[in-house]
Amino acid sequence: MRIITGIAKGVNLNTLSGNETRPTSDKIKEAIFSAIQFDVEDAVVLDLFAGSGQLGIEALSRGAKFVYFSDNNFKAVNVVKSNLAKLENFGCFENVEKFGEYIKPFRVDKLPYHAFLKLLKGEIDIAFLDPPYERGLIAKTLPILIPKMNTKNKNPLIVCEHEKQLCLPKEVDGFEVVKNFTYGTIAITIYRQKL
Repeated sequence: MRIITGIAKGVNLNTLSGNETRPTSDKIKEAIFSAIQFDVEDAVVLDLFAGSGQLGIEALSRGAKFVYFSDNNFKAVNVVKSNLAKLENFGCFENVEKFGEYIKPFRVDKLPYHAFLKLLKGEIDIAFLDPPYERGLIAKTLPILIPKMNTKNKNPLIVCEHEKQLCLPKEVDGFEVVKNFTYGTIAITIYRQKL
């Protein structure tokens, strides 16, 4: 698993051992970022159910302004932190100024998705959802997530990775499906704010 493009192109990332997470393949990741490539630069991104954090890290590499990583699995959070530390060692991500202070352009939290979204104050431009399959988590997450999306100043989008047989609604709370594609047993559904 590696970073495909951007400032950290080619850097190999750590993954969580065992069957607790499903890392997104490079082929699927490339398809996702091809579909949203013009939205990533300067975006505030959320990598929910982060696993190894590779989607959020890819966004940082491609110029995202800030990325929130959240997972309720302690081991996954440690892998995200180790991947970010590796990239910092390469000098990939510099601190950014926020509210007059210099901070890292990311935050990592170990929280269940609903608790994280309840606490989230910032407005999100791009959200990645890649939860465990067959638990109905995308349907439960979307109504809580959508009020946190930056619907005032941007045209935000939500990227869902899920099992192919899962049928997601065509529209949810003012967001509509703008792209849907499959790779083997995996499907990607992208929602964008309806204009």
